[in-house]
Order: sequence, then structure tokens, then C-alpha cells
Amino acid sequence: MVMAMAAAPPRVVIVDDHRLFRSGVRAEIGDRVTVVAEADDVGTAVEAIELWSPDVVVLDVHLPSGSGREVIEAVAATGVETRFLALSVSDAATDVIEVVRAGARGYVTKSISGDDLVDAIVRVRDGDAVFSPRLAGFVLDAFAADTVAVAGSESDEDLDRLTAREREVMRHLARGYTYKEIARQLTISIKTVETHASAVLRKLQLSNRHELSRWAAARRIW
Repeated sequence: MVMAMAAAPPRVVIVDDHRLFRSGVRAEIGDRVTVVAEADDVGTAVEAIELWSPDVVVLDVHLPSGSGREVIEAVAATGVETRFLALSVSDAATDVIEVVRAGARGYVTKSISGDDLVDAIVRVRDGDAVFSPRLAGFVLDAFAADTVAVAGSESDEDLDRLTAREREVMRHLARGYTYKEIARQLTISIKTVETHASAVLRKLQLSNRHELSRWAAARRIW
């Protein structure tokens, strides 16, 4: 009988301007997560993410040289595929909504336990959206407001531009799947996924997959 192999620990970059806090995170998560790099500002974070292409970036939302949102947007411009989990002392609705609109897959506060943080990292790597219970309401309220602001006819017209296969790829992209994962899910080549993804962005007049995620969330297209 062939035994199933356990998934490798997620490869993570930790971005936070407090060295002591980064050390604490390392100690809490132990060898259940592989920390490949650390960074303490926007510039070093983007460099580390480009270099290591981690599965997940554990990201503070407030940095000395900018914000978590700026890190996410800068990485999106490089084409590196990774997922972001915001980890912050702030539980302000504006911070949560800003970083999620930029493309983060989750947001948890620094009161989280080590076990729960590891679970959140694994779930974000696997494509789930993870939020501390109170913060999830902020996200739902924000996207509900976006939905009200969007006319249904506009949404239908946008979708009508896409072929059936492009819609499938679009939904997977919006959920945060990588090209490789989409290819496996739809039983097509990675090159074909890339071709469809380019067509989706062009037809919807969007610049990157993070804008696509926001576009889909505003219309509740999942």
C-alpha cells in the first residue's frame, strides 16, 4: 500500500519592524513552518519575497517606510505569486479593509496563539481566507457595500465578455489559486492558464490578479 506523503511545511517570510516580535513568532511556530527570510520595511520585504517566492508572507500592516498594502501592491507588480496573511496589533476596520482590498487572504491580530497562527498560515497557503472572528464582519460589511454600489447590468456585461473557460480561470484566480494549482484543478497546462488569465485581465480592463480579486469580491463572484 502506498502511503500519502505529508505536505511540506509552508515557506514563510515574516515582515515586521520589531526584531523581538519576529523572534517571538519564530519561537511560537517552531519547525511547523519554515521561515526563509525576515524583513523590517517595505523595500527589504519586497526584495525578500522576490528572492524566496514564499508560500505565505506574514505581514504587519504598519511599517516604518510604508504599509502592508504597499508591500502587497509592489509584489503584485513583480509577478511573484505568493499569499499574504496580515498579523497586526491593530483591529481597526480601516486597516483590515485596506489590506484585504490590496489582496491579503487573511488578517489576524497579534493576540493569536502560536498554534492558531500556524493553522492560519497553512490555511492561507492552501487557498482559504482566514480572519479573526470580529474582523471578518468588517470584511463582509465592506464588500457588501461594494456590491450595492455595483449595478447588476454592469456585472453581467463584464462577464459576457468572457468565455466559459475564462470564467472558470477567473474564479480560481480571484480565490487566490496559483497558476499551477489552477492547471491541476482544470486539467489544463500552466501555459494555457496563463493565456486565459491574460485574456481575463485584458477583457475586464484590470492590471493584476489583486485587482481581479477585488472586482470579483465586489460582485460576489466566487
